[in-house]
Parts: sequence; structure tokens; C-alpha cells
Amino acid sequence: SGNYYNQGEIRKKELEQSCFLLGIPASNVTVVDHRDLPDNPAVEWDTQLLAAFVLKHIEANNINLVVTFDAGGVSGHANHISLYAALRYKYWFEIFIVFFCLGCRVLVLESVNLFRKYISILDVPISCLLPRDALFILTEEETERARSAMRCHHSQLLWFRHIYMLFSRYMVINSLRLL
Repeated sequence: SGNYYNQGEIRKKELEQSCFLLGIPASNVTVVDHRDLPDNPAVEWDTQLLAAFVLKHIEANNINLVVTFDAGGVSGHANHISLYAALRYKYWFEIFIVFFCLGCRVLVLESVNLFRKYISILDVPISCLLPRDALFILTEEETERARSAMRCHHSQLLWFRHIYMLFSRYMVINSLRLL
């Protein structure tokens, strides 16, 4: 629930506001609040438990595309990496058939090195040259919408996140590959 700094309730509301700006109704947002899945950048979550939550959400909502982090978690955040591990676990072992039958695909957001992460739009030529399965380059309007959604997360807008919003390529460019 985002309770790392005991701000779980605040962060839930911020998430709903952010999703609203992105056109995602609150009824499509699921917040998992489980004692074995704490919001903590240093804690790796239980792969099987997390995978069960993800699978339940996929099946309940007839989801056909999941976008998640890659093994680097974009920022090295252990919780982000755990999401990748859970989907990889589910994909290869338990729900290969479910994903095949439901037509559900998994795309992972590629982590890039620190230099590329903070050169914003200047990373377009590099991203275009490197292999990937999908590449999204946002328009100015889409980038501003993403920034507005980020601004909803007041409790997390520390100084370095302001730098992220100004210079991160992830606010403009996202390269993904199929899991």
C-alpha cells in the first residue's frame, strides 16, 4: 500500500488521483496490502505470493497485456525487481497455458544506465538503434500528462524526483521487450 514512511493511506489516494488523470477508473486499481509484501526498497517480495496476486488480478479483469519492470527494476528497487521475478515465475511455470489461452502478453520496461536515464529526449537515437519489441515516444502533450500524474504523488516528490521528471528518458521514451 506504499506504507514505507507510514503514508499508506495518503499514497493510496495519490495513486487514485494519478490514475484518474491517466484515464484509469478507480474500479480498475487494486492496492495490495499484505504483511509479507511490505513497501520497502530493500525487501525482496515472495515470488510465489506476489505471482498469485498478479495472476488473480489478470484473470479477474481479463487483462491481455501486462507491463512491468525488468530484472534491473529501472532504479534497482527490490520491490520493482520482485514484480519482474513474479511475472517471470508465473510465465514460465504455472500460467504459461493461462497466458497462452487468454492471449496475455508481458512487456518489460528496459532498465538503462544512469547516463541514458537522464538524457531525456536525446536518448531517442540510441533507443531507435537498439533491439527492442516496442518503443514508445511520447508527444509533448503526453509527457505533460505523465508529469501531471507524477505530481499527484505529493508524498513522494522529493528533490531527486523533480530531477527525474525534468530529465529522465522514462518520462518521454520507453523501450520494452516481450517476456
